[in-house]
Amino acid sequence: MRQSTIAQDVPRDKLTGPLRRDTVKKHVAAIHVSGKLTLLQRKLSNVLLLNAYDALTRGQTHSIDARTLCLMIGYNSNDMETLKHSLRGLAETIAEWDMLDGSGQQEWGVSALLSFARLKGGVCEYAYSPALAEKLHDPKVFALINLNIQRRFTSGHGLALYENCYRFVRTGSTGWWPLELFRRLMGVEGSAYYESFKHLNAKIIKPAVAEVNKTSNIQISPEFAKKGRSVTEVRFLIKENPQLAMFEIDDGEALRASGVYSRLRDQGVSDRLARQWIQQHGEDYVATKLDYVAGQGDVKSPARYLSAAIRGDFEEAGAAPPATPEASAAALAALDSRRRATAADEQAEAARIQQGQQRAANFRAVEAAVSRRNPTQRDSDKQLFVSRLDSDLEREDFRRHGWASALNARAIFEFWDQLTPGLFDPD
Repeated sequence: MRQSTIAQDVPRDKLTGPLRRDTVKKHVAAIHVSGKLTLLQRKLSNVLLLNAYDALTRGQTHSIDARTLCLMIGYNSNDMETLKHSLRGLAETIAEWDMLDGSGQQEWGVSALLSFARLKGGVCEYAYSPALAEKLHDPKVFALINLNIQRRFTSGHGLALYENCYRFVRTGSTGWWPLELFRRLMGVEGSAYYESFKHLNAKIIKPAVAEVNKTSNIQISPEFAKKGRSVTEVRFLIKENPQLAMFEIDDGEALRASGVYSRLRDQGVSDRLARQWIQQHGEDYVATKLDYVAGQGDVKSPARYLSAAIRGDFEEAGAAPPATPEASAAALAALDSRRRATAADEQAEAARIQQGQQRAANFRAVEAAVSRRNPTQRDSDKQLFVSRLDSDLEREDFRRHGWASALNARAIFEFWDQLTPGLFDPD
């Protein structure tokens, strides 16, 4: 089952019940000690919990359409084998909690993440143990996991760090974690390689922090405590991402399919701003402002004029904009603000296009480099690269797609840059 390079949001009109929500309440016990979950398993666990949440303590079993499940975890394939493998992994993974109960007594417990799962007739049916279901449904202690953000993660370590940090966003810090606990949270305990802080920092902490800061609605920075010359503890300082608003917008296909959205794009309005206007003001209101601008004849900058019309609530076509000095000043200020926002959107979109072009160029460079290697070297290259991959999902994707594996793009580029220095230089 091939993972999309950019997972698309599932259209809301295809979802029912709790799946229409963006967030899932996830108990800290399930987040804090979740074992060695792959990225797919971690996403799968969150979606299954969201689907079952309303009936978590009342229903013995829960079900979800298997195709919808694949879409929600970012997969666009009908290959059920990888889904079966991931469900099997959740049934074999142990959740452990150690916390104070309602009366202040210490409570320890352990349970499989799923007590059973099965696929039949295109439907995934599953269940939680009663004890774990009670903990997962406890409203007193939970974190809000945003599934729109979850779908953007491409590494299991990045998503694991996000889950474990986000519940501390109000306090601003995770508090100090011994490195043994941190390795356990990241699912790398027992690995001799990651006993070295140098390796742990280079391969787990730095990449995961970078992905959280780039992908999610929080920004984190690590701090380390030493005992002598050895790092023994880590904590993460947390603040909200100033670009939070962009994650709160539903960027599903439903909005993009509307006629008003198409008209906005034709006027030069950016994708993000078009969706934001429709969500904030409604299609009818935005449509009237589009009509107003269209009625003004040949406008030099339709997008800027439209921005002022929406913010200033200009009247229907033929009417004049607000004439008072205060209203005019407000309209001009709004226009200037929107102009800056539109310019920022255009720059971001240009950067994304450039990034995609660079990625394609890198893959072509790798293909050319491989073609210059003899058969023995090619076999050796593949074996060495596979030995560096951390998860079965990554290895399986490489087995299927070789050096064109989108899931392993970053690792492939790093590998060939080390093997052939200067391969990706512009010249």
